[in-house]
Amino acid sequence: MKKSKRFWLFILLAVVIYSVVQLLITTGVFGSYYSNTLILMAINIILAVSLHLVIGITGQFSIGHAGFLAVGAYISAIITMKLELPFIIGIIAAGIIATLAGLVVGIPTLRLRGDYLAIATLGFAEIIRIIFLNIDYVGGAAGMQVSHYTTWTYAFVCLVITIIVITNFTNSRHGRACISIRENEVASDAMGINTTFYKVAAFAIGAFFAGVAGALYAHNFYIIQPVNFGFLKSFDILIFVVLGGLGSLSGSVIAAILLTLVSTYLQGFPETRMIIYSLVLILVMLYRPQGLLGTREITDFLPFKKARKGVAQHVK
Repeated sequence: MKKSKRFWLFILLAVVIYSVVQLLITTGVFGSYYSNTLILMAINIILAVSLHLVIGITGQFSIGHAGFLAVGAYISAIITMKLELPFIIGIIAAGIIATLAGLVVGIPTLRLRGDYLAIATLGFAEIIRIIFLNIDYVGGAAGMQVSHYTTWTYAFVCLVITIIVITNFTNSRHGRACISIRENEVASDAMGINTTFYKVAAFAIGAFFAGVAGALYAHNFYIIQPVNFGFLKSFDILIFVVLGGLGSLSGSVIAAILLTLVSTYLQGFPETRMIIYSLVLILVMLYRPQGLLGTREITDFLPFKKARKGVAQHVK
């Protein structure tokens, strides 16, 4: 009952946020600059939350998320621009093909651990980039022209679905199995948990939503190029998760929002943008090395949650 109540409160909050922003866009209070910033923010949150499932929950150090983003972007662009099918089909196809790519990569590589897995996933992302770089059908190095289909509605609906699916997965029996793998993979294996299955499942789900983000990303701009999906993009997504706090979904969301705003507002200072951006990261890491929220969620700071914890400790 409590979980159901929290779910409907989340849906109500999402409807209110969507309605207010949509009203501001419709009435012209938010121009194209602000609406594009909000869409980019939603895309970055989807990427951060999807990688949070792989790194923060399952404990697999993957740095090849830009590869799934590229798969989703190009598949969606082909669906809409080459095959002239609706954008919604492009989004779904992008997620499905990215999932298949995640399975192809995840099944052999997730037997690796730590640095070896990071190198393998980084290599996958570079292979994907090089493949698109050498395919003339999608424009090669020159890139592919894409129509602007991504709207605030598409971005927000995809964002809400991503958060609901990953939150429910994390709180389920399967999510607890993934957390146990993060804490101690050997002990989890000894307890009878199929560690390879759960690692691949988390990887595939993360890849699906990265593919969806890729579809939104491709149609938010007028051209996509392989250079947009290099290893620096993977590190950008990784920073969202690490800065927010490994294991904290709301921390990943907050970090994605903050860094999107910092990056967007510093676009007017291209020469000093990366220096200031790096200084912000260094300062946060110096004073909050565990990330903004650590392993806690933002709801843990609410007064009623603190009171409930206090009562529970008093009873013990």
